[in-house]
Amino acid sequence: MHYTGTIWRPPYEASSLLLEVTAGCTHHKCKFCTLYNDLPFKFRMSPLENVEGDLQEAQLWHTDPVAVLTARLQGLPGPERLQRAFLTGANPFVLKYERLMAIAGLIRQYVPSIKTIGCFARITDVTLKSDEELASLYRAGYDGLTIGMETGDDEALQFMNKGYTAADIVKQCRRLDRAGIHYRFFYLAGISGAGRGEIGAKATAAICNQLHPRLIGVNMLTIYPESELYREMRRGSWKEESEIEKYREIHILLENLEIPVQFAALGASNAFRFQGALPEDREALLAALDKIMETVREDELREYRRNLSHL
Repeated sequence: MHYTGTIWRPPYEASSLLLEVTAGCTHHKCKFCTLYNDLPFKFRMSPLENVEGDLQEAQLWHTDPVAVLTARLQGLPGPERLQRAFLTGANPFVLKYERLMAIAGLIRQYVPSIKTIGCFARITDVTLKSDEELASLYRAGYDGLTIGMETGDDEALQFMNKGYTAADIVKQCRRLDRAGIHYRFFYLAGISGAGRGEIGAKATAAICNQLHPRLIGVNMLTIYPESELYREMRRGSWKEESEIEKYREIHILLENLEIPVQFAALGASNAFRFQGALPEDREALLAALDKIMETVREDELREYRRNLSHL
């Protein structure tokens, strides 16, 4: 399989076939992000012959000796057939409609057991597709996009150079809703900065309440010295939230969400993991956050953040 640099995927894509169709990020300007700094280029598309070769390799998965042995040790008759592909890279959905359809065709040809295709996507990637193209991509299997919305706070979006506004999130995700393409949001606690967590949480809830995300996944802002945001902090133009403030921010977000949605904090940036469904698990989740804020000291949480070598 062809893989370039560190491969990032959401926790819930653990059983998906990771298929490299891009590497890097077309935007690569978010002040807090260092995920793709290890690459010697900004963005690159994989040649279709590489994608095809990887799919030819993947179709042999159910006969792979290690996979067969692992299945037997688990008491299974054989390896489970691959049912989902996750296209790697920061935003493969930026690819032109024709290329995405060609990739879907290769997946159907070589691994027909795969029924759905997911990937990371930027809001601006959706803008590039017509309504008809989005509907066609859904029929071809594209479903379950993961979108780093980060926040609904326009001031934070602009400062962090996200390249879109809260209104853009609403407009483009409504188009995904109409096309039938489901999506999950990543929310970045702390992105609004010290003293603005409540503003960011309420603005984000207001955006999400107009849409139909399947999941809101919380990550906590972790600032690395190689980031532009770190340099902004050194210049005194931005101040980081405390760790307790981040938990209070998540608490406010939970209180203000009015839609049925899965809510989770599962990534490495979270010192404490939790998940549940809204509205039924809201009180249990709020109680868990209350307990963290009441019993865990700021210095303990800060120590976890300092020792997080990478996300």
